[in-house]
Formats: sequence, C-alpha cells, structure tokens
Amino acid sequence: MTTIVIYHNPGCGTSRNTLALIRNSGVEPHVVEYLKCLPTRALLAEMIARAGLTPRALLREKGTPFAELGLDDERLSDDALLDAMMAHPILINRPLVVTPLGVRLCRPSELVLDILPDAQRGAFTKEDGEPVVDAAGQRVS
Repeated sequence: MTTIVIYHNPGCGTSRNTLALIRNSGVEPHVVEYLKCLPTRALLAEMIARAGLTPRALLREKGTPFAELGLDDERLSDDALLDAMMAHPILINRPLVVTPLGVRLCRPSELVLDILPDAQRGAFTKEDGEPVVDAAGQRVS
C-alpha cells in the first residue's frame, strides 16, 4: 500500500484539488491539516530540502502576516524564515505532498501527478472547471 501525506488546508482550493487528484489515483492519503497539527521544525526543514526548495520559496504572502513581519527582507536567514513559519503556520504555502517518489509543493495542483506512484483512475476537473485528466486517466495538456 502506497503511503502519501498531504499537508492540507481545507480552505484552499488548490489544496482541495490536490487532495482530490491523489484520491483519483485510488489512494487515500494521510491528511495533515497543518494549521491544526504543525509539523516539527526539523520535519518542515527536511521537506523543504527534499522538495528542492528554500524556506523563502515556501513562504506564502497572500492572507498572511508576511508584510507585517518584514519577511520581504532578503537579509533574513533560512533559520529566521523557518522560525516565522513555526510561529505563524499560515505562512507555509500549501499543499506540500510527500510520496515515495518525492516531495512537492503542488502549486498548481496538477504538479502532484509528477510524484504519484499510481495512475489516475478516470477524468478529473478542478473546482474551477479546468480539465486536468481525461477519461482514460491521461493528463490533459
């Protein structure tokens, strides 16, 4: 059985679409609502590294205290940015997905298809009506 973890915000359409794409592959992932159950600092740093990102690349600006905290200051260290994300989890961009094939920030949601071990089982259309997968389970270009 494939283990997939999604760090999810149910209030985010991209996160909901990513979760639905995972389920469309026939897998029920372990869903972590990271705003309620924050990963440890070490785990967050590990996921960032495994995704090939930097802490700055994972920062979310919209709808967060990003500006108020002065996080646009390029002189801030990775440690300072991780500290901010731990203090204010809403700063963590989402969804982060962990599969046996890697870790990915799935923005847009269809990026999850690159790390899902199992094929899509049918058509999938995003909440906004954009088709992502056709009836044969193939990615729509």
